[in-house]
Amino acid sequence: MDTTPRGAGGAKAASSAPPRRWGAGHAFRGFLIQREASVILVAVLLIIYFGFANPNFITNNNIVTLSQFVAAPAIIACGEIMLLICKEIDLSAGQTFALAPFLVFFGARFGLPIVVAILVALAICAAIGLLIGLVTVLLEVPSFVTTLGTFFLITGITLTISRGFPATPPGGKFLAGILGAFSYSEIIWALVIVFLMHMLLRHTRWGLHTIAVGGNDIAAAEAGIKVNRIKVGNFMLTAALAGFTGILEAYRVGSSDPLAGGANIMFFGVASGVIGGTALTGGAGTIVGGLIGAIVLGVLQDGFTLQGINAFLFDGIIGAAILIAMVVNIRLGRLQQSHLR
Repeated sequence: MDTTPRGAGGAKAASSAPPRRWGAGHAFRGFLIQREASVILVAVLLIIYFGFANPNFITNNNIVTLSQFVAAPAIIACGEIMLLICKEIDLSAGQTFALAPFLVFFGARFGLPIVVAILVALAICAAIGLLIGLVTVLLEVPSFVTTLGTFFLITGITLTISRGFPATPPGGKFLAGILGAFSYSEIIWALVIVFLMHMLLRHTRWGLHTIAVGGNDIAAAEAGIKVNRIKVGNFMLTAALAGFTGILEAYRVGSSDPLAGGANIMFFGVASGVIGGTALTGGAGTIVGGLIGAIVLGVLQDGFTLQGINAFLFDGIIGAAILIAMVVNIRLGRLQQSHLR
């Protein structure tokens, strides 16, 4: 009678099989298929290069400056990435950025406590996003057109209420420090927002539905996902984040400029998302990649400033970086598909 326990032969055969080895090449290939892989490599190489090229690059004062270059585009990128995943965009985010500090200023002038004035300002920014979203999804106007019109509308409103003059953000030094005046307070806000937005995109139903809408909105609607609600919600989120970024910048600088932000800060946010691996065709994106993309742009801007390179070249470098990032993202996407087969 056979006394061998059932399944023992199978276990013995399995134990005699050679272990699967994961070599360095396979690990590197696995790293490359990650959406953030290429931009992480670029960021590391740039930091190493500028660190050797200029001894002032790796100093506390310059790291503070670098963090200020990174923080604002990283926060705005969080909202723009959510919209890009949905195949939408908000060109007016930079003007919402400029409007929000004046809303806080006038709210405080009308007697509101500072915290309440900030919350009211953010609510108005979200309402702007709501209006943009409703026009886009209900009237079926492309978001490029809707937000381009809103860009000029908000510009006119900001210049009118400010009369073209800057304003000093209300509140004492402690509040100003928390909201941006302290050395690393703005980048801390950026990291907290990136973490929360990453969790929202990757670990909540809202994020899953956002990706589904961007991948195929018809299929998403047939699956019961409220496509219009997702898009409108992301427009509101993007506008609120842009407004909050403008408030942080105003407290950091100590002044609210009606001409601050504009297309420049908006395109920096979009560029950070694209360089970080967000597809312009929708359906795919990463919040962490947007942060790393903002770091790349910040390192370039700060490094070139220290090197004394003409600032006019920076826009050209951003354009080249976006083109290269898109090519690399397409190649990595194909590599990922071949890896999954």
